[in-house]
Amino acid sequence: ANNSGSNKHLTEFLDEMRSDQIREHLRKFTRLPHLAGTEQNLKYAEQIKKEWQEFGLDSVEMVPYDVLLSYPNKTQPNYISIVDHLGNEVFNTSLAEPVPEGYEGVSNIVPPYSAFSAKGQPEGDLVYVNYGRTEDFFQLEREMKINVTGKIVIVRYGKIFRGNKVKNAMLAGAKGIIMFSDPADYWATGVQVDPYPDGWNLPGGGAQRGNVLNLNGAGDPLTPGYPAKEYTYRFDLVEGVGLPKIPVHPIGFHDAIRLLENMGGQIPPNSWKGALNVSYRIGPGFTDDFKSQKVRMNIHTNNQVTRIYNVIGRIRGSLEPDRYVILGGHRDAWVFGGIDPMSGAAVVHETVRSAGRLLSKGWRPRRTIIFASWDAEEFGLLGSTEWAEDNAKLLQERAVAYINADSAIEGMYTLRVDCTPSLHTLVYDITKQVTSPEEGEEGVSLYESWHKRDNWTNDRNAPRISKLGSGSDFEAYFIRLGIASGRARYTKNKKTEKYSSYPVYHSVYETFEIVDKFYDASFKRLRAVAQVRGALIFHLACSELLPLDVMEYADSLRKYAQSIAQLAQRHQDEMETYMVSFDSLFSAGENFTVAAKGFHERLQTLFTSHSLQLRVMNDQLMYLERAFIDPLGLPGRPFYRLVSHSTSAATRWRCGLWMKCYHELCFTLAQFNTGTVLSLGKALSLKQCAAVRPFKYHDVSSPTLLQRL
Repeated sequence: ANNSGSNKHLTEFLDEMRSDQIREHLRKFTRLPHLAGTEQNLKYAEQIKKEWQEFGLDSVEMVPYDVLLSYPNKTQPNYISIVDHLGNEVFNTSLAEPVPEGYEGVSNIVPPYSAFSAKGQPEGDLVYVNYGRTEDFFQLEREMKINVTGKIVIVRYGKIFRGNKVKNAMLAGAKGIIMFSDPADYWATGVQVDPYPDGWNLPGGGAQRGNVLNLNGAGDPLTPGYPAKEYTYRFDLVEGVGLPKIPVHPIGFHDAIRLLENMGGQIPPNSWKGALNVSYRIGPGFTDDFKSQKVRMNIHTNNQVTRIYNVIGRIRGSLEPDRYVILGGHRDAWVFGGIDPMSGAAVVHETVRSAGRLLSKGWRPRRTIIFASWDAEEFGLLGSTEWAEDNAKLLQERAVAYINADSAIEGMYTLRVDCTPSLHTLVYDITKQVTSPEEGEEGVSLYESWHKRDNWTNDRNAPRISKLGSGSDFEAYFIRLGIASGRARYTKNKKTEKYSSYPVYHSVYETFEIVDKFYDASFKRLRAVAQVRGALIFHLACSELLPLDVMEYADSLRKYAQSIAQLAQRHQDEMETYMVSFDSLFSAGENFTVAAKGFHERLQTLFTSHSLQLRVMNDQLMYLERAFIDPLGLPGRPFYRLVSHSTSAATRWRCGLWMKCYHELCFTLAQFNTGTVLSLGKALSLKQCAAVRPFKYHDVSSPTLLQRL
């Protein structure tokens, strides 16, 4: 009994989306650097507002917030040096990346830096710590007997969020941390791909910018939990949430070679070796011939409160204007943002244009659609989080779904979708209606193409859909407010392309040309992503009965419960010793499944002409995700409130499975067996329980460690 809106209007909406228009949008918004808080990013915000108004949206506004941002010192550059016994610099890392061809005359290109790094010039021996994960520091101290207290550590990017690397280094006692992009993690291998501009691999002088905060969903570090408006109380700078206490700096792999080539100490395990022509020795310090040399960090980054601007556009709903479907993506970029974020912003722009065309023909959605161009995502998801905090009460009561629109392409292989389980069925239905953009697949649906390339393993014959982690603007809407959320983009072949993210991530080489020449010359892939994202908001805004599937949610919870049961079964003695039982949890899961089946059966007999009954059922569907909100949040992370799908504390990129249960289990087991906790973390795809950080404490039942837990 569900009318998914006018099929004619949906077809018109999707057909209106044009590859050449997306190409033009991307070209237009990647001509100049537009870092958050800069004049150019404000100009782009004003341009987006003007064009959205011209496209025909009912209202468009710019919403300002005053948040803490971080910039390099223009007169004192950041760099790393090797110094001799007299303190003379014998080697300095590059102050900037080599500018790509065609951009030589462009000003205001910010050099590579780690936003929110502490200032300082620490000097000391260098220690290599692989990826800087909890298990890497654990292995370093326990197995290699190396203590990094008072040392400078160097780690390679990848595996976990950079802010977690910094936090781990701080906990281990390091006084500075250097991060580099190893070709093993940021180069395409197996096929001949040249460095940019001849290919899409990262040049040796390229370096990854990024923030190194540990916000855990707090938003602006000075106004956690509240919108950063002029009336809001602010912490002092030194009290800001998640700010690192040690200097941090990123470098390219050419500079990393110079730092690593003369390292002394132990030969590392093979799993610690990257693809550079160096030994990857651990240290501390250099070989005998260079023993007197030290590494010095020169970091002068400034943190300052700066005004940012979100652009918010609306199409008012015809029948349920008090129900909101949101499509949001960020606008700010580290430099040009050819992939991150402007491939996504171009898709949003084209979606707005197409919706405007429908409006001009008399169409109007059943529910209100909100389009958002977020600011300062790269500095900690600030623009989207502040707007969520500013409108939290309304959003909790009225938001149906949030569709994220960050980078629309990160590879050239197939579609990737991450979403809440209740959106699975809708995603499959939509992709069966969208045509594959791949050459030689004319007439083949995107669903078939996706299914062929990335099939779900084991118990399901369907394309793989991943869980939502974090690291993008959906975080506040999904994990804090409990709004059903999803994201779609084109991605790489995970089976053969093992590099992290994409090679030129957050570098100056993210240009329009890298997309135009290598990732999507026809712009058909970006059009397919636009159609998937557009169809999601269309169905969610226009369907009489919300297309959210409670049975999919129940099935996902059942699988989560099974994974926890298997873990408990492997540790039965410990469960009995500490009287840990999951019977109530499993019973609750079964009860939820029974209730979901009953609700699903009632939906089949629903008469959509009965408007009050329809509204009641839709509200039950809309509030399903909110039922898993714990108002107090996860232990130590009050802004991560969605207990079913919050992220791991060890890395905010990974989605946890019933995280409250997981952390309680870790807490109990950590009192007697650290190794057990490590195996639990790996089995739950969380790699490590954040609680297990006993770098200096060999007695895992010590009060100090338990206080950390």
